[in-house]
Amino acid sequence: MCEIILNMKSNVSNGVEIIPTIVPTSLADILEWSEKFARFAHSIHIDAGDGAFVSNTTWFPTAIYTLPFSDKVLYEAHLMVRSSREIGLQFIRSGCRRIIGHMETFLNADEARGALNFWKEQNAESGLALLIDTPLITLEPLAGAYDFVLLMAIATLGKQGAAFDERIYERVRELHARHPDLIIAIDGGVSAKNIKALAEAGASRFSVGSAISLSPSPEAAYAELAALAESARI
Repeated sequence: MCEIILNMKSNVSNGVEIIPTIVPTSLADILEWSEKFARFAHSIHIDAGDGAFVSNTTWFPTAIYTLPFSDKVLYEAHLMVRSSREIGLQFIRSGCRRIIGHMETFLNADEARGALNFWKEQNAESGLALLIDTPLITLEPLAGAYDFVLLMAIATLGKQGAAFDERIYERVRELHARHPDLIIAIDGGVSAKNIKALAEAGASRFSVGSAISLSPSPEAAYAELAALAESARI
């Protein structure tokens, strides 16, 4: 894996990673929230929606755009889009070093494997995301092709603040039991109320939206979430 990813991982305490989320509708959102989050976070999560796989349409980088602070933080792009391979490349060229494609957007396992390998060839960490109703067994043909798995903890994608779905606990436990060394990431509804239980179940990465961005003190909220998750993994 490329040097920048190794450097960022060295700053993550106890294997736990808290990743503030941006759902950008414009370049101004990227600039504003990147500046805020880069003050205290090691990584930043960008949601990308195409209006097809999800109902909302977000900002996408142009061919010549470079993400701000990409020399200081690790950006990851969560591709809630139909054309994952190509849009993933757009984000990589803009400085993104972690790409997440949705299993449900690929025609079959071979197409998913091709995209994951393609992103790895561009020196990006490559992950596979699953909707909460997608059976975990669909991951098995691709074991070894992805660097990590992101499990959605909400039923509706495309906006922050969706209700947390408690079925996620059993899904994390099941996936962790099958693959104890796999990095399991969680996205959707993560908060101080549930992050410790998610970490106890086997998750170690947490993409966090409103629990950080809507807090009176985003930095304090970030620190609290990190402490809770780390306490479960000691």
